[in-house]
Amino acid sequence: MDLPAIEELHFEDAPAVDSPPGPESRRLVRRQAEIESGAVLYPTDVPIAFENGKGATLKDVDGNLYLDFFAGIGVLNVGHANPYVTEAAVEQAERLPHTLDFPTRTRVELIETLDEIAPEGLRGRNRVNFGGPTGSDAVEATIKLAKRVTGNDGLIAFRGSFHGETSGAYSLTADTKYKRSYTPLLPEVEHARYPYPFRQDGSPEELVERALEDVQTLLGDRYGGMANPAGVWVEPIQGEGGTVVPPKGFLSGVRDLCDEYEVPLIVDEIQTGMGRTGEWWASEHSGVTPDIMPMAKALGSGFPLSGTMYDEDLDAWGPGGHTGTFRGFNPAMRASIRAIEYTRHHDLLAHARELGEFIVDRLAECEAENPHVGEVRGKGLFVGLELVTDDGEPAPDLLETVRTTCYENGVLVWAGGRGDNVIRLLPPLVMTEAQAETGISILIDAIESETD
Repeated sequence: MDLPAIEELHFEDAPAVDSPPGPESRRLVRRQAEIESGAVLYPTDVPIAFENGKGATLKDVDGNLYLDFFAGIGVLNVGHANPYVTEAAVEQAERLPHTLDFPTRTRVELIETLDEIAPEGLRGRNRVNFGGPTGSDAVEATIKLAKRVTGNDGLIAFRGSFHGETSGAYSLTADTKYKRSYTPLLPEVEHARYPYPFRQDGSPEELVERALEDVQTLLGDRYGGMANPAGVWVEPIQGEGGTVVPPKGFLSGVRDLCDEYEVPLIVDEIQTGMGRTGEWWASEHSGVTPDIMPMAKALGSGFPLSGTMYDEDLDAWGPGGHTGTFRGFNPAMRASIRAIEYTRHHDLLAHARELGEFIVDRLAECEAENPHVGEVRGKGLFVGLELVTDDGEPAPDLLETVRTTCYENGVLVWAGGRGDNVIRLLPPLVMTEAQAETGISILIDAIESETD
């Protein structure tokens, strides 16, 4: 089929709401609470049941239409139910859905396509592994691979990090609310400082220097370091930690230290990859090539798929070295190929950069006028807005009311940050400027109405 224009993907009238949540949403949310696990999160804050999605818009079961500014937390980069993607996935599902790791034309084509968009230093010299279908599975693969390659067990990550919800991924994650509820965790994990200029004293250059000193100490200080480091895991931009964009020189400095101490650099591109930040991979903004790179979320374009790309010199696994039952889910692989084609055809990387700049500029106007907007930051369509109290402390209660006001007016935003006070904006890359203008205006109005 022809590739539809991005303007053709959406419900035309969104946002259009009538006092959500409506009666059917309330009924389904109530019934879900009666029969499903207490671990359910999103409906506790946004009590809506959805029925259809198109592009950057969603329809709930009561017919309300919303602008979607979180896209399944960065999963749906080319939009909900993009027909160019779903057509191919359905055709593949009808023909051959599951093949373990037997070769198929779809599988081989995806690996070849990923090589074409790989970070420059990995292009033409990488290997790809498909294990389990989630980002956590991919992170577990990176831990196994780094330990196998180096023969070491120590893991170095960063404060404010989030890498997933399985044992190894939890161990790398710095948030103690997860560690209190999950055991066992891996031993020999250390966390260095991650430069966060809005919340730390010092110039950006000083914060980078301190963070790199932490890493160097862990890698090489006989009396304060780690005896057996297997690698360094880092988010090029912290996501759950609050859309924290590190200052220039941080990621390249970590790269240099990993080279100096001969340990792999693992750059977690699960949230930031596949064009989210205006480049295929957020590490490209720093000119950094990872040794190992986990991928997920938007990789499958709404279908469960994760993978790990790594330098071919690190291919230390033999047959069965890292497996997973759904490593051969061909519909997701076909969807991934089509999503990459769609992104290229419509130059969504440039669109993400331009639309992200537009969103940041609009929000910066609010920041300049409202003391409760502490900082606006981000790259591409990976944007965060930090809400604060009168004395500059995190304002999670304000965020809750702003988020509620937004969905009551047809705009869906989500939260993050170390103080649960950062509004995270991760719309599909196919959102139009008109949609962004409407949604951001509603967000700004919500902030202003709650802080008057």
